[in-house]
Amino acid sequence: MGSDGRDTRGNDTSLDPYVKLLLDAMKYSGCAVNKERHFSCEDCNGNVSGGFDASVSQIVLCQNNIRNQAHMSRVVTHELVHAFDHCRAHVDWFTNVRHLACSEVRAANLSGDCSLVNEIFRLHFGFKQHHQTCVRDRAILSILAVRNISKEVAQKAVDEVFESCFNDHEPFGRIPHNKTYARHAHRDFQNRDRYYANI
Repeated sequence: MGSDGRDTRGNDTSLDPYVKLLLDAMKYSGCAVNKERHFSCEDCNGNVSGGFDASVSQIVLCQNNIRNQAHMSRVVTHELVHAFDHCRAHVDWFTNVRHLACSEVRAANLSGDCSLVNEIFRLHFGFKQHHQTCVRDRAILSILAVRNISKEVAQKAVDEVFESCFNDHEPFGRIPHNKTYARHAHRDFQNRDRYYANI
């Protein structure tokens, strides 16, 4: 381990495992992220914590609304899912609400937004299929925060894409319910070429 927080293989060990995996997946997909170019810290209106500006491929972190390190890691992960989707798919962010809905479902599902701890903090817990309900609700809220459309239109878009987008776990391979899952997913991602090489 070097004094700059990087281990001997050049990995930044201080990074959250969700963020590590998404950054590696972006690089592998040909969309390497440069922190000076692709991240911006700004004061934001309302209670928005962050956003992905597809027009300039930049993640905005709302410094006035981010409460702590855990919250920031979750926001960065959420927005990196959008950036990953932007990199790997032809997402029509501005005119196709179903495309936006799909990425919002994926971001809510994969970022830890709907972890049990976060849901208890929001005083939401205890019923069947809670994770799916949370992902659906968070996706709708995110759409309404960035588009001037009715709640009914946002709900319809989420309903239309929910099953396929909820089950798209790339690049994690599975829903990373906690940092241990995320670390395993990152290790699997790093070793993916070895599996193919041995076939």
